[in-house]
Amino acid sequence: FTIYLDPPPHTVRGLAARLNVTKPVITRALDTMGALKLVSRHRDELDKRNVLIRRTVEGALFVERFGDGIIARAHELPI
Repeated sequence: FTIYLDPPPHTVRGLAARLNVTKPVITRALDTMGALKLVSRHRDELDKRNVLIRRTVEGALFVERFGDGIIARAHELPI
């Protein structure tokens, strides 16, 4: 959810540092998210070494529905 909560741009390197995990962990997660059309990846035109991670409409809708589900069930949480 970091790419939906934090402002872009996002890179594999930046996400790995932000989440304190390795780049292969981010790559595997992005492979799955990409297959689900939650994110897209594009080569950075200014620095070809970087891959930019972009939000998709499908991903934004998923995050919105996920949040709505949490809110709808919040009353079930013990406080």
